[in-house]
Amino acid sequence: MIDESLAALSDTLFSVTVGLYSLAVVAFCAELAFGRPARARALVAAGHAPAEPIGTPAGADDAPETGRARRLGLAGMVLTVAGALTHAGVLVTRGMAADRLPWGNMYEFSTAVVLVAVIAYAVLAVRTPSLRHIGVFVLAPVVLSLVLIGLFLYVETGPLVAALRSSWLAVHVSTATLGFGIFFVSGIASILYLVRSRRESRAAAGEVLAPSLLDRLPTAAALDRTAHRTAVFGFPIWTFAVIAGAIWAESAWGRFWGWDPKETWAFIAWVVYAAYLHARTTSGWRGRPAAWINIVGLVVMIFNLLFVNLVSTGLHSYGGVN
Repeated sequence: MIDESLAALSDTLFSVTVGLYSLAVVAFCAELAFGRPARARALVAAGHAPAEPIGTPAGADDAPETGRARRLGLAGMVLTVAGALTHAGVLVTRGMAADRLPWGNMYEFSTAVVLVAVIAYAVLAVRTPSLRHIGVFVLAPVVLSLVLIGLFLYVETGPLVAALRSSWLAVHVSTATLGFGIFFVSGIASILYLVRSRRESRAAAGEVLAPSLLDRLPTAAALDRTAHRTAVFGFPIWTFAVIAGAIWAESAWGRFWGWDPKETWAFIAWVVYAAYLHARTTSGWRGRPAAWINIVGLVVMIFNLLFVNLVSTGLHSYGGVN
């Protein structure tokens, strides 16, 4: 029996969440516009004097961030946390309405993945305040994702399909959600690292660069460190999700592995992230080559979520919209 009032509340909270995250994007954009450039650590060869921080006038390194920028950044964080609370409310009320775990279809699973990404960013921003400046680059894709989820993946609240009525749903799907959400933030950090490191390299080579909002980003080293640490955290979670999925497959279909499209691409994603972590510690692959591997991993995860669930056919076809 579906509680229609809770289901309606869940839908309302979804719209409120999109609104709060959208306001957070505006606040973070304004913070970048009024903030000062991050103190860059120039990537120069040993024995050379470090270059001035990109886009920062000489002697301005120690200038405090403007009060307006600080207030805008804090407003963005408050809006992000408020949005995360209503975002969690979307799933909680939907689960209560149907009296089940709220990730039994693509709409719910995708919504949960985006929530994990927001929480991961919020935790990073609290622990390392300079990472607050990547907020617009995290929240903008979040808003876009939620809009697309609401437009194309939404389904009415209902009971679980028969294939998902298992205690393994709480284990396998929960860990897959956590892993995907964390990798989402890691991939964005790697994208920003590539952009920021290229700019720092041009400045270190003596090229005169016009001031840019990119100068407000954390240093390339900080972004690379963030991408690596989040991937290190997410990798064992994703590993457990793949193992739990194999155990559930044996229980449901009588075999641990059958190279179903979903299984295959989940394993490909695992291989790519294993390659990234290995490359990150291998001489000659650190830096930009490793970052590209991390981005490929994010692309594989998104492909696995969208194409494999919505277009291909297989034993996991029940993971689609309906």
